[in-house]
Amino acid sequence: MSPSSDLRSLISWERSMTSETQYPPDETALLIVDPYNDFLSDGGKLWPRAKEVAEGIGLLDHMRTVLATVRNRGFRVFIVPHHQTTPSDYSTWDHLSTTQQRIVSQQTFAEGSWGAEWHPDFQPREDELVMRQHWASSGFANTDLDFMLKQHHIRKILFIGMRANTCVDTTARFGQELGYHVTLIRDAIGSFSWEEMAATFELNAPLYAHAILTTDEFVDIVNGRPGKGSP
Repeated sequence: MSPSSDLRSLISWERSMTSETQYPPDETALLIVDPYNDFLSDGGKLWPRAKEVAEGIGLLDHMRTVLATVRNRGFRVFIVPHHQTTPSDYSTWDHLSTTQQRIVSQQTFAEGSWGAEWHPDFQPREDELVMRQHWASSGFANTDLDFMLKQHHIRKILFIGMRANTCVDTTARFGQELGYHVTLIRDAIGSFSWEEMAATFELNAPLYAHAILTTDEFVDIVNGRPGKGSP
């Protein structure tokens, strides 16, 4: 083998080791938060509010890229869904949040509706796990998410989906409190306004997230090309 071949092999090996060390496939999971048609599809009840930011950051394309990348690398994939609404929900509750009041009036993610189906590009495969539905913003509160992550030996969690300043931010914070390494893929996470995006990624997330990456930065890292976004 020539010296140049030896060098190429060494670089390839070092890149592989870097990627495996930062995001070991057997310890890393992608959490797709609320990939419902109501959020992500044209015709969804919340799509008009999400559209400007989603199109501005290339949300759906970046979500697709991240999902394809982690599947190719053998990471676990978890769907983290909001509660699917029925007309009688919350009728006996004492303390509804503003968001829950809107869900009641709009019947967002209504059980059995097209809006409560997964966006077609983010349908879970047979070996991918759908968690119990969360009632408010945290995918951990009153669900089996923490239990299932631990049962699969997951230590690092990656976030994509909706919505930056509510379910993503709250679930990611909770994950950090539980001891997980937290990565947010900022252009694969959407919201309803640029102000909400700034509040999440410029103010809140830097205080708890271990890495805030673009899709390109994440793909470079897992493909062995770590750059400035490396965790």
